Amino acid sequence: MIEQYAIILATESQTELKTDSPPMATIEVVRKSACGLCGQTSGCGNAFWGKLFAHKASSFKAQNHINATVGQSVIVGIDEAAVMKSALILYLVPLATMLLGAILATQIVDADLSAMLGAAVGLVLGYCWVKAHIAGHSYYQNHQPTILRLDTATSGVDTIQFQ
Repeated sequence: MIEQYAIILATESQTELKTDSPPMATIEVVRKSACGLCGQTSGCGNAFWGKLFAHKASSFKAQNHINATVGQSVIVGIDEAAVMKSALILYLVPLATMLLGAILATQIVDADLSAMLGAAVGLVLGYCWVKAHIAGHSYYQNHQPTILRLDTATSGVDTIQFQ
């Protein structure tokens, strides 16, 4: 299980959801820096990318089996096998279709331009397949983050007040 700290932004009661679905909560992942240099002018490359892309906080839904409430700091987990499978599909399928497109194009017309066009077509087709596959499998239980437990490392403070 890959674990990360998060804060509960909102919860959905069981009456708002379908009866067969688990209770859900909207959470925001808390970014923690290992060295404390993120956002400063020196340090590793993450500081540069953080400034360039503004490391925006993103919120998403997670299964709330522990009935955590708004403002609580929690530990969220996702299955490692699901992450690995998703990464393999995301990277290998477009790469394989790109190579297949280039090979097929050179078999039809023996020219560099046809290989480049075949690779581009294969890459786009692979991307479209991955996008459709992810849309169809986005609700698998093992691909969904789950709130595992309350974060007890917040020195006795387990809720954060929102204004």
